[in-house]
Amino acid sequence: MRQKMLNKFEELYGDGGDIRFYFAPGRVNLIGEHTDYNGGHVFPCALTLGTYAMVRKRDDRTLRFFSMNFEHREVVESSLDDLHFYKSAGWTNYPKGVLWAFNQKGHPIDAGLDILLFGNIPNGSGLSSSASVEVVVGVMLKDMFGFDVTMIDIALLGQYAENNFNGVNCGIMDQFSIAMGKANHAIFLDTSDLSYKYAPIALDDKKIVITSSNKRRGLGDSKYNERRNECETALKELQTVLNISSLGELTEESFESAKEVIKSPVCVRRARHAVYENQRTIKAVKALEENNIRLFGELMNESHRSLKEDYEVTGVELDTLVESAWNTEGVIGSRMTGAGFGGCTVSIVEESAVDHFIEKVGKEYREAIGYNADFYVVDIGEGAGVVSD
Repeated sequence: MRQKMLNKFEELYGDGGDIRFYFAPGRVNLIGEHTDYNGGHVFPCALTLGTYAMVRKRDDRTLRFFSMNFEHREVVESSLDDLHFYKSAGWTNYPKGVLWAFNQKGHPIDAGLDILLFGNIPNGSGLSSSASVEVVVGVMLKDMFGFDVTMIDIALLGQYAENNFNGVNCGIMDQFSIAMGKANHAIFLDTSDLSYKYAPIALDDKKIVITSSNKRRGLGDSKYNERRNECETALKELQTVLNISSLGELTEESFESAKEVIKSPVCVRRARHAVYENQRTIKAVKALEENNIRLFGELMNESHRSLKEDYEVTGVELDTLVESAWNTEGVIGSRMTGAGFGGCTVSIVEESAVDHFIEKVGKEYREAIGYNADFYVVDIGEGAGVVSD
């Protein structure tokens, strides 16, 4: 990969100079969906798929961007003096947003950059290709300009950029898990205070299979912000009778005893998902610690039902994939992952059943939806960093 990117870099930008190489993974969330902006727990892991960046400083303030994923397009030029969101700038708004965020938070960028990106995350799949770009740019800026920022700072700067530059009101989970990932571990993260611990994922004779619905989704175009607003409305109404700062502070029992103050039945359902999903996530990590993978799978299935019925973010494509998985021998658990409205499912499958799973679920999806799903048998990888020689 390095040599292929170097050849392209030199073709586009010329050779010579201090050319550096970086990687940030994608992520999959095993359980804990739409809880991160509700002060709850999440349980993501970094993947070995991700975004590679090759970068060189310039002696002016020009920014040049090129993605090997869009080779039919030309180099996109910008400037450090024009860090503004333009719809026409497309994907380059993500790296530009991080440059803007560093400037906003007191880490000024004083030299232009030639940037080449390549990602092997399926675009629009819900595996956080945008957050992967944000974090790889953050790591790049830390390394190239010597900024005194931690990996958690980089995650927060990526989230700040997505919220305030790109206008997507996302939580911290994606950037955090990409920046802080650890091979063969998931991160049990309390989003209310960013306390976390690494939990070993010992799947033994089982595999994580990600299935892409190939229904493209864009966070900014989806109902993501609408769901967040509905949860905020429910929280404000609950705060009239409860001393809480987030839905993540509630147990199932405390929610059920106070839910009557929420005026809208829709907001009741949204809040119920946030509360119950948070508790499911806590139970799921405990199940893993007790080596009870069957219970973990059952909680994954319950998570999908809640996302379908209470949060209404699944859709026919994701439901078709999950329901087909549930009816396939060797599947421990399956659920949609990510923001929803398209994207991916994550399934835990007996290793001996993976080929049958792909064949059966793929056939049933194609017959129901009319086009193919894509399957990825994935490993849990490290977080973002400099790629060494």
